[in-house]
Amino acid sequence: MARTKGDDDNGDGRYGRKLRELQIELVKLQRHLLKENSRVLVIIEGRDGAGKDGTIKRLVEHMSPRDTRVHAPQKPSDREETQWYFQRFVPHLPSADEFVIFNRSWYNRAGVERVMGFASDEQVEHFLHAVVPFEEMLVRDGIALRKYYLDITKKEQKKRLKARTTDPLKRWKSSPIDAAATEKWHAYSKARDDMFARTSHVDAPWRVVHSDVKKVARLELIRDLLASFDYPHKDEKLTRPDPEVLFIWTENARQEGRLAK
Repeated sequence: MARTKGDDDNGDGRYGRKLRELQIELVKLQRHLLKENSRVLVIIEGRDGAGKDGTIKRLVEHMSPRDTRVHAPQKPSDREETQWYFQRFVPHLPSADEFVIFNRSWYNRAGVERVMGFASDEQVEHFLHAVVPFEEMLVRDGIALRKYYLDITKKEQKKRLKARTTDPLKRWKSSPIDAAATEKWHAYSKARDDMFARTSHVDAPWRVVHSDVKKVARLELIRDLLASFDYPHKDEKLTRPDPEVLFIWTENARQEGRLAK
């Protein structure tokens, strides 16, 4: 993975100022989205320990709580297990004026369910065949869809997952799945690469974020999200993501060493 630029090396003060500037831009964006009755869905995926929760927390911190929702899928109920796979997600899609973030999403099927054997090969293949037409339908209907994958190295993941077991404030994050995260590292890498290859499309490409440095990843994801929308009084200087940290996936990304191996 590329070496990320060091906002973290400049102290929390600089990071805090940059974060505040970007959060002000997010408020400006949301005011415009509300005026336009827009519907926004942001999908945030990534390996265990990649920083999804912290990124989402900073993303929504100063957005309107009435018009912003975060959905984190839980283990499906017996009833949901009998449904069309996407059916369990449809009730959580944004309505007019809503900004919705999925902290993990239907891509569970292409990642953890596939690697851990929670879904059959047939179910995974059906999902990979159906997800692009499903997303294209959402976009055609007017939903602004953005997909981010937080990529992390094996060394950093091990460090963060270990911290979950020793820090009393992080123990709620620890789960039996964590133990398999590093043991099945290569299986997860293979599933990730297949997911990118088969589900990145023109209407909703995968945006990959190097997240070994959490603060840098948070800032760059917010910058990219802002850059992907047009809104009044946009500060263009603040909304230029660093291509060394965040990039749109291409077929050559792995060969170029842009993904964690």
